[in-house]
Amino acid sequence: MPVEITWWGHATCALRDSDVRLLTDPLFARRLAHLRRRRGALPPPTARHADVALVSHLHADHLHVPSLARLAPGTRLLVPRGAPRAVPGLRRLAHLRLTEMAPGDETEVGALTIRAVPALHDGRRLPLGRHRAPALGFVVQGEARTYFAGDTGLFDSMAEEVGRVDVALLPVGGWGPYLGDGHLDPGRAAEALARLAPRAAVPVHYGTYWPIGMDAIRPHEFHAPGDEFVRLAAERAPGVTVHRLGHGEKLRLEVAR
Repeated sequence: MPVEITWWGHATCALRDSDVRLLTDPLFARRLAHLRRRRGALPPPTARHADVALVSHLHADHLHVPSLARLAPGTRLLVPRGAPRAVPGLRRLAHLRLTEMAPGDETEVGALTIRAVPALHDGRRLPLGRHRAPALGFVVQGEARTYFAGDTGLFDSMAEEVGRVDVALLPVGGWGPYLGDGHLDPGRAAEALARLAPRAAVPVHYGTYWPIGMDAIRPHEFHAPGDEFVRLAAERAPGVTVHRLGHGEKLRLEVAR
């Protein structure tokens, strides 16, 4: 059975594996605080139907309570341990089945095993709140092993923590003209790819949201990261096939075992 991956923009992907539907960091907003969606249509209502949704960390462009509220009743929601304390709005989503996870934790959804892995990223709910929760990546094992990195910088034990994977969904940019610490730009993402050595990779977390009023400031940081990652990945990880998807584009992968 092929594995299907659809990129809906930013860090939101739909994954279908072993007849289980999964969403990563669901974000269904045209505008989020000072950000507006500049490219790609919003995911259609059918894209919100999933068996399980993963939330990598507490930042509002990854843990977006109004988007999570649109998920179908009974959807499993996997969040970093401590997230309901840090984000009280999560506790009002009584229609979802919430599970808190820390690095090393595993849970099963249908035929999938989902393992939380570390990420090098700020775990606070910004700009408010003193409570923290670990930033996570996730390895989803079914017909394929898929790594969703969330937001992360490079760290020494990345390949060891993630293990062998078939597909890597890697962030390659951001939502503004400058990336802070704990992020991957195209060069660092290509280095991560060389360390992980999956069969295939999909760049995410770029080319979707941009600060209002800043269209003329370093616009190449909005448009270029996907193509730059493809170029650098070919140099540093030539054995990996990179699929640069457009918004709403679907990738079907046959996984041989």
